[in-house]
Amino acid sequence: MENEKKYSDMNEHELRSEIGRLMEKARKAEQMGMINEFAVYQRKALMAKSYMIDPATIVPGEMYRIDGDEGVFFQVDYLKGRFAWGYRLGGNRAEEALPIAMLQPVKTGK
Repeated sequence: MENEKKYSDMNEHELRSEIGRLMEKARKAEQMGMINEFAVYQRKALMAKSYMIDPATIVPGEMYRIDGDEGVFFQVDYLKGRFAWGYRLGGNRAEEALPIAMLQPVKTGK
């Protein structure tokens, strides 16, 4: 097994390489019909992307779009590590955590 480094110990170049490697594995898993494996690689790539984002750009109390879940908004209550804790608007206000790479600002974009 290769010497695995924590995402927190990787520099930007290493993170980008890791994301590319994971996305390639995800693509191959999807082609082979291994949906569970595909989902695992997608989630790992999302976590690696979260380490490329400055957590200070996510502001508690602000609302964000959820990348990959069109029309759904997320209210951030607080941050813990690379996760934003809060709730989806319009739901039952159940607290959940999302990787910060999934959050897109409401004020910019489409």
